[in-house]
Amino acid sequence: MTISNQPEASPLGKPTSYQAEYTPSLLFPIPREQKRLEIGVSGTLPFFGVDIWNAYELSWLNPRGKPQVAIATFTVPADSPNIIESKSFKLYLNSFNQTRIESPEALAAMLRTDLSNGFGSSVQVKLTTPDAFSAVEMGELEGLLLDRLDIEVSEYSPNPAILKANLEEAIVEETLVSHLLKSNCLVTGQPDWGSVQIHYVGPQIDQEHLLHYLVGFRNHNEFHEQCVERIFMDIMRQCKPQKLSVYARYTRRGGLDINPWRTNFSTGQRPSNRRNARQ
Repeated sequence: MTISNQPEASPLGKPTSYQAEYTPSLLFPIPREQKRLEIGVSGTLPFFGVDIWNAYELSWLNPRGKPQVAIATFTVPADSPNIIESKSFKLYLNSFNQTRIESPEALAAMLRTDLSNGFGSSVQVKLTTPDAFSAVEMGELEGLLLDRLDIEVSEYSPNPAILKANLEEAIVEETLVSHLLKSNCLVTGQPDWGSVQIHYVGPQIDQEHLLHYLVGFRNHNEFHEQCVERIFMDIMRQCKPQKLSVYARYTRRGGLDINPWRTNFSTGQRPSNRRNARQ
């Protein structure tokens, strides 16, 4: 990774001049490789999945200069070589604010081209215009709530060694959920709040130890996508499930929420993009 691609070189934590005219060069890609090597992932990925981004502050001008708005959903494959730093993503989207564009379809095509170039892989783009806002669904992650457990916590960094599973008992299939996930931006330290769903087939995971582990991200500095991949790899190594999915729904910052999903279920269907109450 060259210095120009490192998070410290991104717009994060720096004074910003907002561009109101279309500027695709604002997008700041960061290679996934370095953080994946840190968690022992190289070569063929042990998972597949997507990062689902939702943008709530998208606006542009129609050919007559009248402002238009939409909610945008971007679906990025997990095997794309890059992520896009979220502040640069916000700045890029804001660069459409005073840009005249022929139609929502033309805007979607521009977004698709620029983001596919930035992420290094084909990105799906969906625009929801105001006439369809009433159809946008909300809902919570399904599963057994880990947060019901009355645990005592003294450690606030992720410690995979505390993860345990009953390797001697019968295989189970469970879906577990926690709303207590919090990590911090890798560069600025700003808090990132989220809910996480863990679906697995394998030896039964000790729920108290899993909740301790998830709460341990509270002082951890890493981007959303990297946290989810770390959780996936730590559970795979320590608990040895046959199949595993990890899906996190993070609250929005700068009009964007990021929702990474990683799975090795061969029949894994993409999760719902229903917005949670905190989003």
